Amino acid sequence: MSDKADSLKSVLYALGANLAIALAKSAGAAYTGSSAMLAEAIHSFADCGNQGLLLLGMRRAALPPDADHPLGYGKAVYFWSFIVALMLFSMGGLFSIYEGLHKLSHPEPMNDAWVALAILGFGVFAEAVSLWGALREIDKERGGRGYWRWFRQSRTSELVVIFGEDLAALGGLVLAFGFIVVAQLTGNPMWDALGSVAIGVLLVLVAVLVGKEISSLLVGQSVDPQVEHALRAHLDAQPEVQRVFNLITQQLGPDVMVAVKAQIAPQGSERAMVDAINRIERSLRGSFPQIRWCFFEPDHTD
Repeated sequence: MSDKADSLKSVLYALGANLAIALAKSAGAAYTGSSAMLAEAIHSFADCGNQGLLLLGMRRAALPPDADHPLGYGKAVYFWSFIVALMLFSMGGLFSIYEGLHKLSHPEPMNDAWVALAILGFGVFAEAVSLWGALREIDKERGGRGYWRWFRQSRTSELVVIFGEDLAALGGLVLAFGFIVVAQLTGNPMWDALGSVAIGVLLVLVAVLVGKEISSLLVGQSVDPQVEHALRAHLDAQPEVQRVFNLITQQLGPDVMVAVKAQIAPQGSERAMVDAINRIERSLRGSFPQIRWCFFEPDHTD
């Protein structure tokens, strides 16, 4: 599982790249009048706001437990991640589609398209750097899984959002570049407007996929399947544990809650039984530092 510092690093990579790209795109859109470039500028500014919300969510998730929230505020990062998906859908995707449809009905020629293409080329480079930073952190937790399978199984919502955003941004830049080139080669500005629509559709698709994954975390999900398998294997390897009847886990932002029901080998006394359970819990926390709450129920039947 990716730790807090790794996730923070990915968000800051994305924020720096998107801010630089947003400013460059805005200047290019104002100069050239490109609809696709304007859609991309709005998209990049929305992404900057998204990274700010992710940072807020991560900060809220780090608050200590209190009487009203005995299991902490870890799920706050899921709430803000879901808001980011909604913003990607509305501010990014729907605006781009609206802008493209508006320009289709009122096409306008572009000025100095080479400026837009140069800025988009810079954007591709900056976004590729951001994606590279995200992939470095993703590779630490995906454990040999393909990226699609990791995306479906990851419990690190901020990495899921950054990965989706970076892919959408890079795809949008490539689409904008391609449609502007076609518009110049054909002399038909409608291609530029179609580029804005295509970018919007891409953003909406990514937003829906990201939102679907984050909504599952928001409702409540167990830990990553690989982590759960490792937890069960660790318990089975403990000499005090004869049989694990049930293992329930809950991912709460960066922290994990574990509840175990198991048969313990005879220990000779009640005090020895308690000591054995404490040893098992210490062993779990030592091997899985993300475990913040551990509840152990000894039993002889399920």
